[in-house]
Amino acid sequence: MGGSGSKAKGVWPFSGGGAGSDPSSEGNEQSVARLKSSRNATPFVFTRRSSLYYDEDGDLAHEFYEETVVTKNGRKKSKLKRIQKNLIPQGIVKLDHPCIHVDFPIILCEV
Repeated sequence: MGGSGSKAKGVWPFSGGGAGSDPSSEGNEQSVARLKSSRNATPFVFTRRSSLYYDEDGDLAHEFYEETVVTKNGRKKSKLKRIQKNLIPQGIVKLDHPCIHVDFPIILCEV
């Protein structure tokens, strides 16, 4: 769990304040430029990485299985074998509705 957060250390992408917001402490022009550009960041996410894969036939799914027949003691038994080779990830997918980023630091609704 927790793998969907940002990996940036010391910089909030949505606010000017917070950790790492003092440009004089960093002394680096590149980090100052990054901070200035991050103030205008949007809290919405428009795309995501898909968890689906294409197989050799062009079918799209999360997992692929192949039926194999195993003969043991003269009895035929069919098993499903998971295919993990020759799969191509679908890639970046555009979301139908924008979502709010996980690291958005503002309370939207207080009960």
